[in-house]
Amino acid sequence: MQTILVDSGPLVALFSSRDMHHARVAAFLAGYAGAMLTTWPVVTEVCHLISRENRVKFLQWAAVGGIMVRDMGDDAVDAMLPFVQKYDDLPMDVADASLLLLAQQTGILDVLTIDVADFSIYRLPGGRQFNIFPE
Repeated sequence: MQTILVDSGPLVALFSSRDMHHARVAAFLAGYAGAMLTTWPVVTEVCHLISRENRVKFLQWAAVGGIMVRDMGDDAVDAMLPFVQKYDDLPMDVADASLLLLAQQTGILDVLTIDVADFSIYRLPGGRQFNIFPE
């Protein structure tokens, strides 16, 4: 089964019907049959950005398997720090840094994001770059 990493923006759009990216994200996910994987910093950011009512719906959806949330380990902050330092000029937020670390840990380079500008710049060790969806 294919697995894609998921950034905050598409999740906010999915649970906010007035978001300008809602239809595009919903259409992509309607045709996507794989698993979706994210991090706790992404979940936290989504919960901060959506309404209280949608927050409950989002968490219920996640709880029944809508998305898998990966614990990145006790050394995650230390492991994310080089990414945040490298991309400080953007600046990189913790949610994005957590997805870079998750990509490094899993080898998954497909990412669902609306932040094309930043994810087009980010590189993993060895120069590997992300495959960005939806296109």
